[in-house]
Amino acid sequence: MIPVHVAIALYQAPQPQAILTLGGESLGEREAFTAEFAHWYPSLKIWVSSGVVPSEARKIFRDAGISDRRLHLDYRAVDTVTNFTTLVPDFKQYKIQHLYLITSNYHMPRAKAIATLILGSQGIAFTPLSVPSNHPKESFLPIIRDIARSLLWIFTGHTGASLKPAVNSP
Repeated sequence: MIPVHVAIALYQAPQPQAILTLGGESLGEREAFTAEFAHWYPSLKIWVSSGVVPSEARKIFRDAGISDRRLHLDYRAVDTVTNFTTLVPDFKQYKIQHLYLITSNYHMPRAKAIATLILGSQGIAFTPLSVPSNHPKESFLPIIRDIARSLLWIFTGHTGASLKPAVNSP
């Protein structure tokens, strides 16, 4: 059913309606990229999930001329899976069916796998944008683990975040 949900979302919203940036980099590189990118789309609201501390994030966006009214800083997520699951209700509330997904290039394969399942199951499409990074590409193990956790969320509403060892997944 996910491909059907995504196809409907893309038909109804062929252009992204918001920006989602996955936090995780301590230097605010993803936020800085997002702030510059957001200039091209001044009507889009911006969500940053568990990024740099709020004061630093707001400074990055203010310095780039992005209004606080466009910015939604969310710190409920503890990992990449919960970056998505915690924000689904917000996106549904705002009737968002298509968004830009911004994260580092090394992290994008895992983010896309999770987004396809979690966002796709909710009728939300995404267009990925990668932030250049010098980090090596992630291995398949975290991708497979998070695909399983995403499926768990789809079927039970639980992410399994409390069951996994303390592993930071940017």
